[in-house]
Amino acid sequence: LSPQERSLRLRGWYELMVENRDELARIVTAENGKPLKEAQGEILYSASFLEWFAEEARRVYGDVIPASTSDRRILVLKQPVGVAAIITPWNFPSAMITRKVGAALAAGCTVVVKPAEDTPLSALALGELANQAGIPAGVYNVVPCSRQQAPAVGEVLCTDPLVAKISFTGSTATGKILLKHAAGTVKRVSMELGGHAPFIVFDSADVDRAVAGALASKYRNSGQTCVCTNRFLVQKGIHDKFVEKFAKAIERELHVGNGFDAKTTQGPLINEKAVEKVERHINDAVSQGASVVTGGKRHSLGKNFFEPTLLSNVTTKMLCTQEETFGPLAPVIKFETEAEAIAIANAANVGLAGYFYSQDPAQIWRVAEQLEVGMVGVNEGIVSSVESPFGGVKQSGLGREGSKYGIDEYLEIKYVCFGGL
Repeated sequence: LSPQERSLRLRGWYELMVENRDELARIVTAENGKPLKEAQGEILYSASFLEWFAEEARRVYGDVIPASTSDRRILVLKQPVGVAAIITPWNFPSAMITRKVGAALAAGCTVVVKPAEDTPLSALALGELANQAGIPAGVYNVVPCSRQQAPAVGEVLCTDPLVAKISFTGSTATGKILLKHAAGTVKRVSMELGGHAPFIVFDSADVDRAVAGALASKYRNSGQTCVCTNRFLVQKGIHDKFVEKFAKAIERELHVGNGFDAKTTQGPLINEKAVEKVERHINDAVSQGASVVTGGKRHSLGKNFFEPTLLSNVTTKMLCTQEETFGPLAPVIKFETEAEAIAIANAANVGLAGYFYSQDPAQIWRVAEQLEVGMVGVNEGIVSSVESPFGGVKQSGLGREGSKYGIDEYLEIKYVCFGGL
């Protein structure tokens, strides 16, 4: 298809997603338990990537470079890399597909999508709408598989010489395995891996705004997103005030329940293994002197439901501050100086997102530049948007998704030299 045709088909796909957003949202909630309101938001977010890349499909510009001699002309072309294997997680079963596939199709690539074992239906539903939108047969392909077969399928996608590109969102451990497999054929790779996001609240912060941002950043999808805050660092001067207000906000605004219930803000965790990890982190912290301010145990609704939990008196020696919890647990560390907060925040070997609240302009510039993360929220707890480059540094991944940069992940640069002119 020409760039214009690709643009039209992607826009048609976008329109069908918007038209069918309620049905698609119900599929998301049924698959992973996400509250329906959040699922509806995910579908609109998902669709926005198709709209965005429909526009970018017509803006894959090459270049003409002045040559050093008059008898040559230097051209730069951008061409699709080829078949792209797309491996996506369960926590955003729709958005993680369209953010990758939209860019790939806009660039002119075909894709093979391997959705998470827990959430294959969203990928298949998107495939049906892609067919209706006129995406040609064989361009958008879905390969669901069982949990037992997932490693083997992933290995095939990474080692098959017909696959030119791997794009993966998931854990750092799995990403490293896929990178090893992809190395054999030197494939292009994009990796959006685990996070361990710090959320720093300085003495100068507006505490009420910081609490609102903390609530949004921590408890979206019951804490099961890669950019959820995992460590709260609160300066000594406002520590007690922040913890008190944060606890009240949790108890007042968060409601655990069935995802299809309109008042629910916190659905179940994805499985019992996820619940056990939250329990392990809480038990470890309490055994070392942390205090449970609110929550702290499984909810009476069922084995996969967990109370939104806030811990104080937390130290950097506790498990919950050393590894990603991926659940509704907010541990708060008290700090004294800006330098101390930066040191704690940057001690992790990953760096996806980071957040901080301050009303000191000089401090804002210093901290934003010093945080070792790919995305920084300044006085803001939600940073994801279609216009923004999404990705991390250190062991949080390679490459960027979304934004004007996202399509570059699916393009090769070719240099053409015209001589003898």
